[in-house]
Parts: sequence; C-alpha cells; structure tokens
Amino acid sequence: MRTLPDKISELALPSGTVEVDEAGYITKPDLWTREFAEHLAVVDGIELTQDHWEIIDFVRESYADHRVAVDVRHVLKLAQNGLGMSKHDAKVRMLELFPLGYVRQAVKMAGMKQPRAWSTG
Repeated sequence: MRTLPDKISELALPSGTVEVDEAGYITKPDLWTREFAEHLAVVDGIELTQDHWEIIDFVRESYADHRVAVDVRHVLKLAQNGLGMSKHDAKVRMLELFPLGYVRQAVKMAGMKQPRAWSTG
C-alpha cells in the first residue's frame, strides 16, 4: 500500500487535459475519454480491438453503476458467459489482451483511479 501522496501531472490530449498520477492512472475518472485509453494503448504498444473495448466499456459501465472499478472476477465471468469461454480460456484471453495485467492496463485504460491495495494483476 502506498503511503506517500501521489505526484500529479497533466496529460494533454486533443480533447483536453487530464490529470494523472505518477503511475499514469487518471485522477478524475469522470473526465475519461476514449482518447485517454487510445493514448495509453499506444504507450503500451497495444492496438485496441473490439475485444479490448468490450472490457474497457464493461469496466466503465460498472464504474457508472457502482462508483468503483470492477474486480477482474466479474470481467472473466463476462467472457465465460457472454463468449462461452472456459474459466481458463477467459484468463488466457485477458492476458493476451492486457499482457501487463488487468489492473495495470485494463483498469488504467478504462480511466479508473489506481487501486490502493489490490493484490490482483
């Protein structure tokens, strides 16, 4: 768990400026835009596909409903139920889409604040 205050910087995008913490997570999720996700994808060398956007949109919708980033278990259930994947295949697919991990890439691209004490990836 982090104990020091975040160092905040500004990220200029064509749609406007957003504040990010030192790890690159947006500080105000309500200011998220698709451009923010696209920018992070370019930085990470990811070409966003429809599968990426389905997960990002699901995280955003869950945030709109509950005001908290959804746990990866729920995203994996989406893949299992919506796409008919096994639990194993859903995990493999998640790592194919977001190779640095759900929290480090999917949650960040979806414009969530950096989780304070999550142990998942």
